[in-house]
Amino acid sequence: MGVTERAGSRRPRQEQVEGTRLRIILAAERLFAEHGVFSVSNRQVSEAAGQGNNAAVNYHFGTKADLVRAIIRRHAEPMEAIRARLLARYRGSTEPRDWVTCTVRPYTDHLTSLGTPSRYARFAAQVITEPGLRELAAPEFAGASGLRAITAALHVCLPGLRPAVWTERDDMAHTLIVHLCARRERLLPDDAAGAARVWARTATGLIDAIEGLYRAPMSPQ
Repeated sequence: MGVTERAGSRRPRQEQVEGTRLRIILAAERLFAEHGVFSVSNRQVSEAAGQGNNAAVNYHFGTKADLVRAIIRRHAEPMEAIRARLLARYRGSTEPRDWVTCTVRPYTDHLTSLGTPSRYARFAAQVITEPGLRELAAPEFAGASGLRAITAALHVCLPGLRPAVWTERDDMAHTLIVHLCARRERLLPDDAAGAARVWARTATGLIDAIEGLYRAPMSPQ
């Protein structure tokens, strides 16, 4: 068998592995969103993914922590691509609202792209709430240069705030985005067009509220 033939024979096997990994990720995301990350076992995920081998999660990912990271990575990469487009559009702006838009839209635009039903917002709400999950997620966001650039540009537009206040309001803003989207996700209509309208309204409401959050006066020390 030649090199080309061997490479061709490996390709279907690789596609099969990737398909299995995706089914496991989707099953885990659904179960984690509906029941909680800590309430779902790897065996339950394997069964929900249609795997006869109950150790499929361990074989394809390793630990539950590795599976959680894989879910985060699957969504973090397309959101970072949206940030890159928004950065190119608003680069050089001195308007806080533009940078708030860049903070909100990667999340709501990505949720729109998922269609309906979606579960990522409910999963993400657990990640941002549970300290252990936040620690797991941190390495996946460490390379999000677009997120860092947007946050820095927003801070430049708000020179009257102390750095500690910037950091606190950043945390408030991201918590509001994730938890409001989780609430909206539970009530999404069944059709993709209706879901897209919900996310569009959600984005506008979040941008209005978060711009007000950042512009709010700062109490004296």
